[in-house]
Amino acid sequence: MQLFGDKLHLNSRKSLEEQGHKADYESLIEGCKSGNRLSQKALYDALSRKMYAVCLRYMGEKEAAEDVLQDGFVTLFSKLESYSGSGSFEGWARKIFVNTALMSLRKKDVLRQTEDIDAAYNISGNDTTAIQKMGYNELSRLIAELPPGFRTVFNMYIIEGFSHKEIAKALGVSEATSRSQLQRARAMLQSRIKEKF
Repeated sequence: MQLFGDKLHLNSRKSLEEQGHKADYESLIEGCKSGNRLSQKALYDALSRKMYAVCLRYMGEKEAAEDVLQDGFVTLFSKLESYSGSGSFEGWARKIFVNTALMSLRKKDVLRQTEDIDAAYNISGNDTTAIQKMGYNELSRLIAELPPGFRTVFNMYIIEGFSHKEIAKALGVSEATSRSQLQRARAMLQSRIKEKF
């Protein structure tokens, strides 16, 4: 039995788009493209909390997440002209922040600094109850405590929905390394959940 399904969406806040405010994004984007500082501030305010959560999930540390958030907004504003208007703006922006976090992690060579785990643990039916008892904050904290390489692959595969092929390409590793990192991340989370509950 798998500890987590293929996709786990931890962020339950509704986006502007989900609330029917696509026109709001469109006007903010147009304002930003014309250099309007108020539009830039409004777009920052609309996205910053959600994108900070993405950055924190990848970086695991508040200061590093803040740095990635800042770099991500610089990139977003510089690439705003390339947004075509088709598809979700938040999805387009999220890719920028994920890629910014990945670039930062690649510079740190996180996949080569992970802990060695010799065996993956099997999860029993009772452990799924423990997972259900956990709150968002507890689960997020456990994910943040994973070694950077494990956390990165876990986030990309489980939360963002990337395939192992996409992860391997993005991180410059083999697909087998991606699978191994995910298996080890799951094993470590399972072990920590068993200890807690």
